[in-house]
Amino acid sequence: MNIVMMGAQGTGKGTVAGILKGELNIPHISTGDIFRKNIKEGTELGKIATKYADEGKLVPDEVTNAMVKSRINEPDCENGFILDGYPRNIAQAEELDKILEEKGTKLDLVAYLKTPTEEIIERVMARRECPKCKRVYNMVLNKPKNGEICDDCGVELTKRVDDTEEKLKTRLEIFFNETEPVIKYYKEKGIVKEEEISISINRLAPEAAKDLIDSMRK
Repeated sequence: MNIVMMGAQGTGKGTVAGILKGELNIPHISTGDIFRKNIKEGTELGKIATKYADEGKLVPDEVTNAMVKSRINEPDCENGFILDGYPRNIAQAEELDKILEEKGTKLDLVAYLKTPTEEIIERVMARRECPKCKRVYNMVLNKPKNGEICDDCGVELTKRVDDTEEKLKTRLEIFFNETEPVIKYYKEKGIVKEEEISISINRLAPEAAKDLIDSMRK
């Protein structure tokens, strides 16, 4: 089962992907993690990405595409994957189709999570992360057991430097302008499943994940 997770910041993609990963026994692949791994290991692609980042430029699609291709060709993706953070534009979506075609497979599902903007802002402002294990908490919806201390590591949680309201609004604007057309692209293929996650209707990520799993098993 090959799945792409889509949705704006703070919609619960990580939570839903974690549940799907456990149920389907396939890896959850964050493009952010792919970039960090390549940069840390000093791969050729990582060196190119670092060069662009140091110059304050966006990493070209061909570099991102190559990193994603390399990752989903690893053995743990033999039975599928959950891709989070890619594709971000139509060109990347078309390239992903080509990569999967080369593997003799295709994309099975695009899980599109939707949350009201005001709730997204509230959630992101309440987000905290463990600097050691990278586990993410939410001080409103998913609090640690002891203040702002990680349940797993016992380390004090931190707030991401870009989790400010001003930067979040910029990221949301980019998402709706650039990524929404990708949703349309996949809707035309008939593989999009929309799930609303909102406190206002008392529907949280676990319920959305259950619906997605049920729909895949029908």
